[in-house]
Amino acid sequence: MSTDLQSSKKTDDENPLIAAAQGMSEGKQEAMRVTEDAREKVGREKSIGGKLFIGEFDKSKVMPFPMQSAEDKKIGDEFIAKLEAFLVKNLDPEEVDRTKEIPEIVLQGLGEMGIFAMKIPKEYGGLGLSQTNYNRVVMKVSSYCGATAGFFSAHQSIGVPQPLLMYGTEEQKKKYFPRFRKGEISAFALTEVDVGSDPARMEATCDLSSDGSHYILNGTKLWCTNGTIADVIVVMAKTKPKVIKGKERTQISAFILEMDSPGVEVTHRCEFMGLGGIYNGMIRFTNVKIPKENLIWEEGRGLAMALGTINVGRLTLPAACTGGAKQCLSIARRFGKSRHQWGQPIGQHEPGREKIAYIAATTFAMEALTYLTSAYADEHKMDIRIEAAMAKLFCTESLWKITDMTLQLRGGRGFETARSLRARGEEPFPVERAMRDCRINTILEGSSEIMKLFLAREAMDPHFVRLGALMSPKSSIGDKVTTAFKALLHYAVWLPKNMLFASSTDFEEAKELKPHFQFIEKASKKLAHSLFTSMMKYQAGLEKRQLILGRMMEIGTELFAIAAACSFALAKSKELNGDKTPIALANYFATISERRIQERFQLLKDNDDKETNALAKKVLADEMRWLEEGIIWIGKKE
Repeated sequence: MSTDLQSSKKTDDENPLIAAAQGMSEGKQEAMRVTEDAREKVGREKSIGGKLFIGEFDKSKVMPFPMQSAEDKKIGDEFIAKLEAFLVKNLDPEEVDRTKEIPEIVLQGLGEMGIFAMKIPKEYGGLGLSQTNYNRVVMKVSSYCGATAGFFSAHQSIGVPQPLLMYGTEEQKKKYFPRFRKGEISAFALTEVDVGSDPARMEATCDLSSDGSHYILNGTKLWCTNGTIADVIVVMAKTKPKVIKGKERTQISAFILEMDSPGVEVTHRCEFMGLGGIYNGMIRFTNVKIPKENLIWEEGRGLAMALGTINVGRLTLPAACTGGAKQCLSIARRFGKSRHQWGQPIGQHEPGREKIAYIAATTFAMEALTYLTSAYADEHKMDIRIEAAMAKLFCTESLWKITDMTLQLRGGRGFETARSLRARGEEPFPVERAMRDCRINTILEGSSEIMKLFLAREAMDPHFVRLGALMSPKSSIGDKVTTAFKALLHYAVWLPKNMLFASSTDFEEAKELKPHFQFIEKASKKLAHSLFTSMMKYQAGLEKRQLILGRMMEIGTELFAIAAACSFALAKSKELNGDKTPIALANYFATISERRIQERFQLLKDNDDKETNALAKKVLADEMRWLEEGIIWIGKKE
């Protein structure tokens, strides 16, 4: 099936999405061109997530589960033990939340420990930790202080280290990597006031000087985490456009920038709902000179670099969310046993049991996804963009639900700050801080809505490749006929196979979890059929049916989570000498996940999308302004 899954770089005329967008506004066409050009053009044959969308469940990618080696685990254990002891002694997360500052002694100690060079290879002075150990560190720190975890992960995952590791020159690596081992801090500057998920609207520019020795940067960047204290950053800006077939094409490039350069000004430190200790701000650049050798990769490849970097950097979020979920589980278990109401512990009442069961089983699935995707990254064999997006989507959404359930279980104590609880002699469980801190996770590094669109684009790619000429208005009659004939031969076999919704694979090694693996195989066929028929039904209009697309992406994500959880359970049970509790966790998770999947399949056919869209349009057309009467107006008058 590799030919079915192969993607290749296409011109505007050949790319079916861009060709089909000819009737859209110029701004929308340009946004699509920029995004499409930045996509990695590599095969999908090794991606388990990608295969789920074409009706294939490749069990070899999850079974047996890739458990961390004893040697690598020992390295992680030793570093994490040292780090934990240091943080417990020197860092009070509640003070960080209150003062909005991470103590200097902590920053200095983390630097000396090598926390800012965890993934930098040893030959450049770094610690050379695996992705798995790095994510274990993130998981541990996130369970204690989200702001501190966000601080060093922003530096390592999307700041200078990861882009240089993947795309930097040898000279750039030798120059900057040793500095991070000494404790220097980096950041990543992409977002602007009017630029979030649509980079085509970027206004920051970086023009090559007349003598070709340096670039001149002008513009403003927003929400740059670590930007207010960083020593060096990666900054994205527009460079000279390219003229292709008589039309200018936007070029976005990435540069390494020293923050002490003349013309760099931090104009504001942002304050947020949570993560009080992060150093996030707005930065203005006025005629800032950047040496030509500080260009990362090549001109026009900045967005591609950013997307490639974030595919790995995005794995930090599942790890961070898993750490938070584990802490919630610990709090829910202890409080569920100790707090008595109506004659028994609240955890023994059915509503309490329901919450605790969900928290435990979902936390287990989150951990499975974290370790599985970390292993994929360490193996360097698989294109993990789909799996990373799925793990990010699932874990961030799950942590929000878990934190909400934990707060509800704790009642008023969940709403009370840990400082207040401590002051009156109770266990200072920081549930309200956890809720504030975790809310950003479904938004940053690609919101849940953007993750679904990203997954939808990747899921449909095999069909775009096969049917591209039919979708393009610029294809000749001959090309359309040839494409139609080839497609007919392929889909004459593929469609019936994916309409049976049956499992034909032997999952005997899964033992008592076998039914869940069979469910994955059957549901993946149904998902593939649903995706294809939706493409045929809506054609170019499918890009507007984002609720339908979102449900299908949620189904694929849930299937991946079931596979990870069940495989992890088998490996964990063996590691624990036959302990069946991992099996129980995976079984319950798969059961409730399968119920969600069935509900989403039903919503593909029976939903309220038409009414939803109609009502929202009326609200946005100001037809229901009367409903806002009775409020004290905030903001500019309309």
